[in-house]
Amino acid sequence: MISIKGPGLKIFAAVIAVIALGFGIYSTFIKSTGYETTTATIVSIEEDPDYIPDADNENDVQYITKAKYTVNGKEYTAKLDTYAPDYKVGGKVEIKYDPSDPSKITSGFGIGIYAMIIGGVILLVIVILTVKKKTSVKKLKDINGELTFAPSEKGEERKLYFLTDIGTPKYGHRIEDKNRNVLYEAKMTKFSPLSAFEFDFIDREHNKTVCHLVGHQEEMDWDSIFVDNNYTFTFDGKDIWKQLRGLGIRIDSRLGGGESKGTLASYSISRNGEELAFVEMTSQYPHEEDAEKHKVASKIPAPGFYRVRTCEKNLDLLFLVLVAMARSGATDERGGSRRMLFNTIQGK
Repeated sequence: MISIKGPGLKIFAAVIAVIALGFGIYSTFIKSTGYETTTATIVSIEEDPDYIPDADNENDVQYITKAKYTVNGKEYTAKLDTYAPDYKVGGKVEIKYDPSDPSKITSGFGIGIYAMIIGGVILLVIVILTVKKKTSVKKLKDINGELTFAPSEKGEERKLYFLTDIGTPKYGHRIEDKNRNVLYEAKMTKFSPLSAFEFDFIDREHNKTVCHLVGHQEEMDWDSIFVDNNYTFTFDGKDIWKQLRGLGIRIDSRLGGGESKGTLASYSISRNGEELAFVEMTSQYPHEEDAEKHKVASKIPAPGFYRVRTCEKNLDLLFLVLVAMARSGATDERGGSRRMLFNTIQGK
């Protein structure tokens, strides 16, 4: 089974739109090429007994309309491929028929018209979103310049807590210290169901705020042990994992290995071979005292909640890696999930 979201969904939508347009053009124009026009009389309008109405709309019905017409002195009766509220028995309607087989008719404005409208709207939306994305990314680059991070600077090891807001579509992320002081956070400033979200990434230790565009989750699930899944999103218009790999990021994950001593996942994050942080997944109560108050919940891993041990003084790159893990669901820097399984089996 293959599950596709994100760009795959956009490509799929574009293919469906092209098919709908092609079908609409064919059924409305090409199919009736050579057909001749005549006037038919509506003889019956009945509810379709096979139509399944919308459960939320008790007035949802579909009608079958039949009309009679005469060609070369012979009378025919056929079902129309369209229906309009102003249709009535005895009313007149213009139809097209096949001269070689007058029993084949079309009104010229059946389902093909709707298919063209739907296909055209989908393509228009895709074009608008694509142009908007490019414009937004260019504007952001003009303001921020190229994506850069503070150089690695080591200090004493500290224990931090990464939390994800839940229960709202405008969810963000933050890193707290043991005293619950927010050190770094990402706040959504603009929610969009179709285009990238706008976020303020706020480094509270250095009093610095930078706006970024965070795309929707993109997912390809293959349900196969042989082909790795892929979970990602765009960050300022580019694949987040490609950017992080370009910065030398590697994530080695496995089940267990953390302080929980259970099956919760743990992650060793490095940059150019040098450890950046050791991270373990938690419930939505990463602070130890909270976990004690929620003993059952503390045993259940929740995506986007981690305990972090790091010697890094600058948290900007580490924060972005954690955001990438939390928002995509990937467990390695290629956006996949299989390495965790192999590392666990090998005992790494």
